[in-house]
Amino acid sequence: MSRSAIEDLVHLYADAVVHRDGDQWSATWDADGVWELGQDRRVEGRKAIYELWNTAIDGFNAVVQNVLNGTVELDDPAGTGTGRWYILEHWQRINGDRGILLAYYNDTYVRRDGRWLFASRELVPQYSGSPDLSAPFLNAWSQPDN
Repeated sequence: MSRSAIEDLVHLYADAVVHRDGDQWSATWDADGVWELGQDRRVEGRKAIYELWNTAIDGFNAVVQNVLNGTVELDDPAGTGTGRWYILEHWQRINGDRGILLAYYNDTYVRRDGRWLFASRELVPQYSGSPDLSAPFLNAWSQPDN
């Protein structure tokens, strides 16, 4: 039952991104949550997380976030867990630029009042760029000689 609750949480998060629903999106976070986006972009606390998300989403005309596959390990008695979820985003910025993001989230979860929430999400990009996949992959197993 708890795995399906985590799946619902992850899908609720993605649905809120697509519909630009900040209330729904922020409700997926624990009050003490931590959001890590790389490049020294780490925010703590639901309010600060929401403020960063709101600022970031304002730069887009549209974002479609699809949840692909994921893994979950839960300690039900403790009300904690971890997971990894792969996502694919198609986006269009306000300036008209278009692209895709292939990434995964490393998650930790906490159960509060019977409801699972994100305690932390760390975004790990694998590809970010043109939809034709012409930009470098960030997780390349080998690099060409320079």
